[in-house]
Amino acid sequence: MHPISTSPDVRAPLFETISVSKHYGAYRALQDVSFHVADGEFVSIVGPNGAGKTTLVNVVTGLLRPTIGEVRFLGNDIAGVGPVELARRGMSRAFQLVNVFPALTVRETLAVAVASRLRRIANPFRSLSKDSELQADVERVAEVLGLRAKLDTVASTLSQGEKKLLDIASAFALNPTVILLDEPTSGVSTGDKHSIMEVLVSAAKAAGVRAIVQVEHDMDLVARYSHRIVALQEGKVLADMPPDRFFADPAMISAVVGTRPPTLRRAS
Repeated sequence: MHPISTSPDVRAPLFETISVSKHYGAYRALQDVSFHVADGEFVSIVGPNGAGKTTLVNVVTGLLRPTIGEVRFLGNDIAGVGPVELARRGMSRAFQLVNVFPALTVRETLAVAVASRLRRIANPFRSLSKDSELQADVERVAEVLGLRAKLDTVASTLSQGEKKLLDIASAFALNPTVILLDEPTSGVSTGDKHSIMEVLVSAAKAAGVRAIVQVEHDMDLVARYSHRIVALQEGKVLADMPPDRFFADPAMISAVVGTRPPTLRRAS
């Protein structure tokens, strides 16, 4: 089965940007960017460094407010809504640079995310052993992300791949409708990249995540997992198309990533 869904509902966008631009003085980081993500889709955002990929994700997830344009999630305009409130509404994000709490265990790290979603006011560490709902959620998330055996391991001692999974698990702990990933496999070995992606897709299906959006430089992963590719160049949408069309166009590959297309191998 293809990641998330074999037949995404293109008539029902979960979120979309409408003519979004982001300006920093005279610099145009994003220019008139419109794209959508449908229910059931796995969408990859690609492009060279400086193309505006991370800026776009920052706008979508509320870290930045667009200078012009709309961002709509589940039919509502969310431009300017902060990331904490967006997470509570169902949009969650994992970052390119892993920021784990080095002195905390995996269990405690996930407890922070779960406590945030449950709006717990009490210290989550002190109440963890007595809070059955919190404990059950932590163990559920650890199970689907393959971290159950590491629950009592201090985060700083995890491998880079395990730290990536912990960061993704923290995003999953918020029970997202849509999850956005900024280079989820950067800094890990090729073998770990594929392992992380397989765990991610399996966890998304198990958790009922309705769509995944990733920023990714690894074209093998983009080809294997994407329903659709949105290519940015100089802050503008250069292409929005399925991977078979994208990788069949050598000029597109050269313009976007400067490398030859990989052999297409779709996830099953």
